Amino acid sequence: MNNNIEQLDVAIIGAGLTGLAAAHYVRKSDKKIAIFEKQDRCGGVINTATQNGFTFEEGPNTGIVGTPEVADLFEELKDLCELEIANDEVDKRYILKDSKWEALPSGLIAGIKTPLFSLKDKFRLLGEPFRPKGKNPHESLAELVKRRLGQSLLDYAIDPFILGVYSGDPSILVPKYALPKLYNLEQNYGSFIGGAIKKKFEKKDKEAKKATRKVFSTKGGLSSLTNALYKSVGENNFYFNSNQLVVKPENGKYHISVSIDGETKEFIANDVITTTGAFALPEILPFIDGNEIKKLTSLYYARVIEVILGFENWKGFPLDGFGGLIPHKEKRDVLGVLFLSTLLKNRAPKNGALLTLFIGGVRRDELVDLSDEEIIRLVEREVKELMQLDEFSPELFKIIRHNKAIPQYGVDSGERFETIYHLESKYPGLILGGNMRNGIGMADRITQGKQMANRVLNK
Repeated sequence: MNNNIEQLDVAIIGAGLTGLAAAHYVRKSDKKIAIFEKQDRCGGVINTATQNGFTFEEGPNTGIVGTPEVADLFEELKDLCELEIANDEVDKRYILKDSKWEALPSGLIAGIKTPLFSLKDKFRLLGEPFRPKGKNPHESLAELVKRRLGQSLLDYAIDPFILGVYSGDPSILVPKYALPKLYNLEQNYGSFIGGAIKKKFEKKDKEAKKATRKVFSTKGGLSSLTNALYKSVGENNFYFNSNQLVVKPENGKYHISVSIDGETKEFIANDVITTTGAFALPEILPFIDGNEIKKLTSLYYARVIEVILGFENWKGFPLDGFGGLIPHKEKRDVLGVLFLSTLLKNRAPKNGALLTLFIGGVRRDELVDLSDEEIIRLVEREVKELMQLDEFSPELFKIIRHNKAIPQYGVDSGERFETIYHLESKYPGLILGGNMRNGIGMADRITQGKQMANRVLNK
């Protein structure tokens, strides 16, 4: 055997949040691990920056404490980073209708009074608990919502929500895969409303209560979380600037060849965990049959432009909520705007504002091809009108392009998941993770990372 080949128990490909969480939990054992990352830093799309007195995110802005694993991870990292829960104004969310911001109703009385939904659909809601549940597992979200709730709730509640989460199209996303909790409300309880009420009164154990559904960040920004994981895993276990990485099965283990800072290195690992996007897998796993790999790489990713705006002295629309979402029906050139300085501490100077806008997505993909100059003009026009500004002179204006932003869980997801299970069975020790399965949110990534680590540790 080549003495220059390093022996590993576990190789983790990708040092984004999923890979970092997996590495954190694997390191609780005495296993020898290595994390290979193409960039020169950890965190993946998570990256906190500061400029002109503003602290902002160049990727995901917040997460949700949607699983116990999120709470557990922050508890374990409490000496390295501090969980920050968004303030109570996070519960107020605006939806644009007829060029006017309307608060999304959060209760029965507000729901009756809101101009967002038609009178017909308000009455229709009364019959929602009594409608039969759907029988088509591949029914689109648009079809499901129209069937149970009506067109206006699709247009002015679900559609903007999907734009905010997936930058997607409800007529393409399949709830069974994209929103399994919503899908299961109907399948398990027969109703969205009835199911939500029953679940609210179901007794939760101590572990389940940790999933508070609160919006969170980390004190100082989300990079504090990924940097804490980097330290907990151990800096010596990371190989940054890892390029031309190729994995091949070899005698029941996996041979890894990788160029690190221009130098080729080789490793043998008992287990390999991948956390990259599906599009990167053909180069990394060339031994997988072409027809099978196509079932993974067919996954479509929405392209999105993220624009960060900072104002030292805000004089526009009162920023008293989470932000505003813009239904596709309104025909605007932005998907929505987040009021980050309202929700989180020390993100902007006193009396200032930090906003994050999103442009593009599945149904406005052509906007992503605009030049920076065209984006600047578009943002100025939209922000002045939407946010009631007489003058547009931000102290911070940053454009970030995400060409593989958010995977879309459509009708092909079932076949993709089945292919992943088949490949993991066919190649023991290979675990295929990342946001091509198990959800796209930060809680999903942390939970998946822990689950993959447990699979390795419990073999």
